[in-house]
Amino acid sequence: MNGTNRSRIVVTGAAGLIGSALVWQLNRDGVDDAILVDRLGCGEKWRHLVPLRFSDYCEADDFYERIGREPEAFGHISAVYHLGACSATTERDAAYLVRNNVGRSQALAGWALGRGARFVYASSAATYGARETDLREDLAPDSLRPLNMYGYSKHLFDQWARREGVLELAVGIKYFNVFGPNEDHKGDMRSVVAKAYDQIVHTGAMQLFASYRSDIADGEQTRDFLYVKDAVAITAFLGRSRTAAGLYNVGAGVARTWNDLARSIFAALGRPKRVDYVPMPEALREKYQYRTQATIDRVRAAGYTSPITSLEDGVRDYVRRYLAHGALLGAETSPDASPDRDADNGRQSSVRTSDWAAK
Repeated sequence: MNGTNRSRIVVTGAAGLIGSALVWQLNRDGVDDAILVDRLGCGEKWRHLVPLRFSDYCEADDFYERIGREPEAFGHISAVYHLGACSATTERDAAYLVRNNVGRSQALAGWALGRGARFVYASSAATYGARETDLREDLAPDSLRPLNMYGYSKHLFDQWARREGVLELAVGIKYFNVFGPNEDHKGDMRSVVAKAYDQIVHTGAMQLFASYRSDIADGEQTRDFLYVKDAVAITAFLGRSRTAAGLYNVGAGVARTWNDLARSIFAALGRPKRVDYVPMPEALREKYQYRTQATIDRVRAAGYTSPITSLEDGVRDYVRRYLAHGALLGAETSPDASPDRDADNGRQSSVRTSDWAAK
């Protein structure tokens, strides 16, 4: 691997929901010379890598140790997609989150930009905290009040990236509520779609948190739900853009209620809607976001013109094509599954790895 002259891409968090989907998208774009980085541990997320094409896999601790000791170890890198982080909003070890989500991200940004590579990293809509309207990327950083330590760790890195001038070259992506295939490893952090599917199959009903605000009825809390296929299409677009830099909201740009989501899931399953509204745990009540909706003007201004999949279509594709068959991205085998959205539109393209080179 040392001394190679060919241009490669690095994807951290590559076996996760967005990471594996991004590799899937890059493969569809004709890019497969990628080094994938993650911590596979004792779980089953290694399965997400099986259908994908890539040049090498490296455990995260080994990767960071190696680039620290031998910065040129992996040859020429044209782009780094940094999606590896602890994403549990309930994680309480603040020191771990600072080391993992902030410190390592700083080191990786320095390594990537020092080599002239494009640097794209995952921030989060959790940085907006309790704010319910006008969720814009240009808000004064000091006005943001994240509600959990995960969101604060992402906010800390965004602030550092702004102070150090990193955001003048790099792209930070504030993902909203992303759902879709390859999230089976996330346990309680899976999307409500995945958890509700299991609940409905086993009990005929699904659970949603009751509302604790008099102005919002049960299930009428809103989220900006984004299908993972759209999330990675936008991420890949921003990664190969020669001009995009700074923070970008990546969401559907539409606020939908949990009740809308429930209706979509039951419709995809062909079952009557039956929702039980359950008490919210005390620990979450002061940290719960009641409304989120991305402004996606910056993404559109950057030139991303493709339509965003509707909630109903995204849920239908996820439920019928993946959850119902236990299928992974890149390994869809169901004969009665609906055709892939991108294949329908004939927009799969051939993109050279060099198109991800830095400006």
